[in-house]
Amino acid sequence: MGLFNKLRNEFIDIIEWTDNTSDTMIWSFPRYQSEIKNGAQLNVRESQVAVLVNEGQFADIYQPGRHVLNTNNMPILSTIMGWKYGFNSPFKVDVYFVNTKQFLNVKWGTANPIMLRDPEFGPIRMRAFGSYCFRVNADPRKFITNVAGTNGNFTTEGITQQLRNFVITKFTDHLGESKIAALDLAGNLNEFSASLTEALKPDFEEYGLELTNFLVENISLPETVEKALDKRTSMGVIGNMGTYTQMQFADSLVEGAANGGGNVAGNAMGMGMGFAMANQMTNQMTNQMAGQMVQPGAQQTPQQPAVGAGAPGMPPPPPPQPMFHLSVNGQQQGPFGMPQLQQMAQNGQLTRDTYVWTNGMASWEFAKNVPALAALFGATPPPPPPGT
Repeated sequence: MGLFNKLRNEFIDIIEWTDNTSDTMIWSFPRYQSEIKNGAQLNVRESQVAVLVNEGQFADIYQPGRHVLNTNNMPILSTIMGWKYGFNSPFKVDVYFVNTKQFLNVKWGTANPIMLRDPEFGPIRMRAFGSYCFRVNADPRKFITNVAGTNGNFTTEGITQQLRNFVITKFTDHLGESKIAALDLAGNLNEFSASLTEALKPDFEEYGLELTNFLVENISLPETVEKALDKRTSMGVIGNMGTYTQMQFADSLVEGAANGGGNVAGNAMGMGMGFAMANQMTNQMTNQMAGQMVQPGAQQTPQQPAVGAGAPGMPPPPPPQPMFHLSVNGQQQGPFGMPQLQQMAQNGQLTRDTYVWTNGMASWEFAKNVPALAALFGATPPPPPPGT
């Protein structure tokens, strides 16, 4: 009690605040009911603003620097108190130091998934998190009036929950209006964050705060959707969904056969099915590669089943008819089937000396030299014997 009584009876001649915290926004200088000496020294450091409050009424505001508290340097308080020029008596007033530095890396995140309609996936749920930076405006009266009040030791903990509610509401609304697909968000985070910063600034200003930076660090989908996307990506890398499904099925059969224990018949059947599936996949890939190796412009004949490969009791299909190209007056015509060639031979459009070509021939030949076409012209009788 002795020290307290001593402080109470002494005049205050130096007023200052050295902040050793990282989250204090407002600090009230403790007077202990003592009076401030007229001519006391007020030290305001960088990133601070000092505010004099008399019985709940704002008086003078001091920016960083060294100030002498007298009637010359306290015009508003002198008017409130009715002091005349040269007033030298001690006085009582509350002194609030406001921290104007930036409060960095304040975290935000969605407590629950956000329901959105994605232009590609339809209705989906999203989670997001990030950080932002803010500070008190240069004129702190709005912040003291609307937020801190008479709290002499106000920290960021007292305001961040309310700010987070602003952030989540504006983030959800802004994301829904942007119509950006979920898969395109990663490439638009900078632009989206900058646009959302401008949308949030008015909400912060209502509390006497300035939003200096806002970052969306990550937007994630539910685990089930991410797994589906991973499978979709894998199928895109493989390039063929049917092949991928067959491979998955074959792998499961082989794995089941390996873990079947003493069921020898089951293991053998599983391995046999796996090998059959692998063989089918190999044939499919071989046919695809063969189709890609066909030369441009070459005649492709439809694939025919092997002899005897028809259904039981059914004869095999007839062999394909050859198709011929003709060279008429230096111009290539065709291809033509045998019925067309027979009619052309009867009309004189196809003669013995017409050049023809079909698949398998090394070069163009006269029609009379091709066994398949020689029968179209009939047998030429030999010349009659002399003297008849």
